Amino acid sequence: MTIKIAGAPCCWGVDDPKNPYLPPWELVLEEASQAGYKGIELGPYGYIPMNIKKVKEELAKHDLTIIAGTIFDNLVDKENVENLLHQVDDICSLITQLPQVPQVQGQHFKTPYLVIIDWGHDERDYRAGHPNKAERLSGEKWAGMMQNIRTLSEYARDKYGVRPVIHPHAGGYIEFEDEITKLMGDISYETAGLCLDTGHLYYSKMDPYVWIKNCADRLDYVHFKDINLEIYKEVMNEKIRFFDACKKGVMCPIGQGIINYSSIHELLKEIDYHGYITIEQERDPRNYSTSLRDVKQSVNYLTSVGY
Repeated sequence: MTIKIAGAPCCWGVDDPKNPYLPPWELVLEEASQAGYKGIELGPYGYIPMNIKKVKEELAKHDLTIIAGTIFDNLVDKENVENLLHQVDDICSLITQLPQVPQVQGQHFKTPYLVIIDWGHDERDYRAGHPNKAERLSGEKWAGMMQNIRTLSEYARDKYGVRPVIHPHAGGYIEFEDEITKLMGDISYETAGLCLDTGHLYYSKMDPYVWIKNCADRLDYVHFKDINLEIYKEVMNEKIRFFDACKKGVMCPIGQGIINYSSIHELLKEIDYHGYITIEQERDPRNYSTSLRDVKQSVNYLTSVGY
């Protein structure tokens, strides 16, 4: 098993590129390198500039590569598709012109990936983590979202050679067990793979171990988070947006929460997973001064249990 540990800007509180409290992207790359990463995600569209020369220089300075870009937007509405395709063009034209790492033996697809996440619906954001309370899309709207995902995925694949991976996300319309199961029936593996996130699975009442095992043949990429159980129980009893729960500290450094990463390590060996896992810990960006400390703790813990 060849596993490479990577990072993401959300560990520095970077989820909304319009948030006035975000750290400079250059600082995020510098601290990611200090944490021992060789790879990092691009983060939300609009955070790291679409400037190939400048980004390439910063990556080289810190011995980093970009392993994924992200579409984090409304995948439901047909009217948004033109905007989404514009994002695919910008992201894929950037990441495919940056230095890349060779595909390791056994890795399903080479990086960089295009991570596709549905987001931007208040009615679901306030029901994140509550499968029995959250409303579901109508059959017509679900079919429309599936077609939008196919359009984006085929565009990224056919025009840029970038592998799309769909990321179920707390607070979006692809979150719960029934939705992920339906997604896998509606989107072929030829079109897009899965990026499963241990923290989002647990937050949304699913067992990360079980889902990684059951989705092994569709799993191209994995995100690792950990959850502070005490804060999780607290926010589950509140009407609260997902990222507001993160600001309260529901996500913690890996090894300090409820998820058993030793058993997941054994499982990844069992399913013969090769490639990247990316550490994430969403937080309030006003607290990014502790990000490097927390990221180092996560990396050190994973290393200590065999990753």
